[in-house]
Amino acid sequence: MIKVSLSNEILKYITEIDKNRYQVHDVKIPNSVASKLRKNSKKKSSYASNKIEGNPLSEKQVDEVIDSDERRHFLRPEQEVRNYFLALNYLEKERKKETKFSKKLILDVQKLVEKGASKEKLGLRGPMPPGVLFAVYDTQTGNPDYIPPEYTDIPVLLDELVEYVNTTDDHPLIVAAVVHYQLVTIHPFEDGNGRTARLMSGYILDINGYGFNGIGSLEEYFAYDVNEYYESIQMGLPALYYLGRDNPPHPEIWICYFLRMMQLYSGKVKELSLSSGKDELEGSLSYLKTKEKELLSLLINKSKQEFTPIEISKEIGVTNKTVINRLSVLAKNGFVAPILVNTRVRSYELTVFTKDNKDRIIDLLKLG
Repeated sequence: MIKVSLSNEILKYITEIDKNRYQVHDVKIPNSVASKLRKNSKKKSSYASNKIEGNPLSEKQVDEVIDSDERRHFLRPEQEVRNYFLALNYLEKERKKETKFSKKLILDVQKLVEKGASKEKLGLRGPMPPGVLFAVYDTQTGNPDYIPPEYTDIPVLLDELVEYVNTTDDHPLIVAAVVHYQLVTIHPFEDGNGRTARLMSGYILDINGYGFNGIGSLEEYFAYDVNEYYESIQMGLPALYYLGRDNPPHPEIWICYFLRMMQLYSGKVKELSLSSGKDELEGSLSYLKTKEKELLSLLINKSKQEFTPIEISKEIGVTNKTVINRLSVLAKNGFVAPILVNTRVRSYELTVFTKDNKDRIIDLLKLG
């Protein structure tokens, strides 16, 4: 089990992170803006965490896949990013229920991470066939990069980790770093170890008030330099778990790396929060493009109770499809609402939010 002593460097990182945390806590972000930031942050985390594992999708592709109809068929890389997003949503619900860190929670998260995979990849790994070594292999040389503990030791090691988390007096940032290291190092699953470790470490941060309201992505910082990430976890130790990785002699290598990433992440969240902690109208309008703003101005000035895309398309001289796309963006940002008949959109109307703030919206649109 990794054991951490508090050095001046570690304490300095913790102090800086706490400063950012308190500043973020004092910023009041409009609900509509915060909701968009949280969803975008989950997408970034899903992209970054899977990128670390070699997922080939671009950030734009990940964004599109997550927003796709869940009934369509997904390729394995697409399913991986959707699974991570699903696991983030699941842990968000568990945090609200104040669910304690447990072996069951770890197993449940890994099942979500590996959703759609074969049964052998779900749950704790078992024995290998005679003469076969379970290891993490270098894809180029074929040599083992890491040889984790025997499968028979996994249950006890996980029990030790759960007991540590639920009884320790260590600072929550240290606990999160330890959870991350231990789950990657114990390597309890055939697949999904790194992603599960990052998710469970994030859960520790969330339940202890270091989740920054779901805004920002810590995984992004790990993914910036994947080599540094892995080198920090390995700490220059031999490949075999039992030759030092069970109780590393210099745990500060990993701890300082983790806290440095946390400092960068918390600083970015502070910037995001301060820039977003403004009027809800300004925040919502900032998501609109010029043509969408022009359409909103037109709709407010017309003061009609109800309007159809065809009516608007004839008036402004663009296609019906173009108007529908622009109305969709306005609806997404709370300015218009579709009127449904038998589950189909018949027409649109201005929302109460828009009607109540129409004069100010017009003024802001003129400025912007």
